[in-house]
Amino acid sequence: MTVTIGTRVIGGGRPAYVIAEIGLNHNGDVDLAKRLIDVAADAGADAVKFQKRTPEIATPEHMRDVPRETPWGTMTYLDYRRRVEFDRAQYIEISDHALLRGLEWFASPWDVPSVAFLEELGVAAHKVASASLTDHALLRALADTGKPVILSTGMSTMAEIDAAVSVLGTDRLVLMHATSTYPMEPEEANLRMIPALRERFPGVPVGYSGHERGLQISLAAVALGAVAVERHITLDRTMWGSDHAASLEPTGLTHLVRDIRVIESALGDGVKRVYPGELAPMAKLRRVPA
Repeated sequence: MTVTIGTRVIGGGRPAYVIAEIGLNHNGDVDLAKRLIDVAADAGADAVKFQKRTPEIATPEHMRDVPRETPWGTMTYLDYRRRVEFDRAQYIEISDHALLRGLEWFASPWDVPSVAFLEELGVAAHKVASASLTDHALLRALADTGKPVILSTGMSTMAEIDAAVSVLGTDRLVLMHATSTYPMEPEEANLRMIPALRERFPGVPVGYSGHERGLQISLAAVALGAVAVERHITLDRTMWGSDHAASLEPTGLTHLVRDIRVIESALGDGVKRVYPGELAPMAKLRRVPA
């Protein structure tokens, strides 16, 4: 089964769908968001992803008044969440820039009102963050949109994944294997979950959402059949913010996309053949003909 997002088809032997997650790495700055969109486009990514919250709903109650040191001074965690959210006009500006650069854009809504907000902006798809996998009210709102849904499965049990899939249905679903450690160590990657999810949910495209340092694990995911790869991106991993350290810088993203395409070319079709380049070595080296 394939899932179509905008002009791109996911699954069915198509090239891996590369999502550059900007998330909150824009730090509430539209110009920085545009620069990150340019990074994604220049690297050859297919889409950029943001996060959308209604801070008063999405911020856990026990976290709201916790002090947070920010570039704008000390403020409560709730005020920080308000500070980094984009409004409608800012998202329209971002959307226009992404589309001009040939990228789809969408976001992870963290609450039901954010689903309506994104629907009004005409997003091509929705992403479910791992933290939201058990929020069935949110999942039902997303299913009701009729749009493709990309579901990350970090910090979740298989029973919780089963329940989420039963709410969302499988018609327009892409599952993303993930481990929600920032940054993630290799021993927590568990990449064999990619074929395991494919077996458990036949016909559902399965990708990989990574939070590791470097490229090796994401590339191994593609070799194991991941049909989509999502990685956080940043201009500089030393920037302030919770996700920058587990993000790829521009050169890293460029190399990731390049190497994914090399691996896809190298995987071939599983049909054994003698390639033209082998004929000269065969004539030179094979002593006993078949």
